[in-house]
Amino acid sequence: MTTLQAIILGIIEGLTEFLPVSSTGHMIIGSSLMGIASDDFVKLFTVAIQLGTILSVVVLYFKRFFKSIDFYLKLFVAFIPAAIFGLLFSDKIDELLESPEVVAISLVLGGIVLLFVDKIWNKNTNDDADNVKYPSAFMIGLFQCIAMIPGVSRSAATIVGGMQQKLTRKAAAEFSFFLAVPTMFAATAKKLLDFYKDGHIISSNEWSLLAIGNVVGFIVAIIAIKSFISFVTKYGFRAFGVYRIIVGCIILALLWSGHSLQII
Repeated sequence: MTTLQAIILGIIEGLTEFLPVSSTGHMIIGSSLMGIASDDFVKLFTVAIQLGTILSVVVLYFKRFFKSIDFYLKLFVAFIPAAIFGLLFSDKIDELLESPEVVAISLVLGGIVLLFVDKIWNKNTNDDADNVKYPSAFMIGLFQCIAMIPGVSRSAATIVGGMQQKLTRKAAAEFSFFLAVPTMFAATAKKLLDFYKDGHIISSNEWSLLAIGNVVGFIVAIIAIKSFISFVTKYGFRAFGVYRIIVGCIILALLWSGHSLQII
């Protein structure tokens, strides 16, 4: 991996992590197009740079993270399903990450869902992400498990879960941001641990690339979060649904015509 590739992946991560378009799917596509998707360090990199985007949430919502213990307990309850499913099916999840077809199909199906969520839950009134009951937090956590399928999008799954639990678009998006912190931190820690267990050692150059990716992801994510909240509050999720369907169909067309994503 080169410095330029690290910057590109950092931009992709920052732009897509909190948007309902699947950051994992875009990272797989991006790394595949650059011909580096199969490299073990790149697989680690695409997960580890989530730390930068986590920090962007903490910085933007600093006061919310020091509001009450109840806030953390709700996040813990919502995090439990993903923790259990992640441990039980980690090998299968890693296997699915190797499949561009799975990513493409998930992008299309998730896009179709996003075309209709605004109409289905257009009367939600709970506009406070802190005002989530414990059973609702757990249900949102169950929705998050769906995102273990590459291309589904953790953000999309948890936002839909939040709206299903009567949160407004804005509140659902914010709760999704907050839930990302423990979820992504745990995923990164597990990936690093597995990397070392497999006998790999991160070189000084690779540490530098990780630092670059995290810094870029942090800066871009701050801009993306602010823009996203403003956009969905005014216009909803339909545009993201259309985007997902277009991208998914393009990938499927390329794959079915015999092209490989690893074109560089």
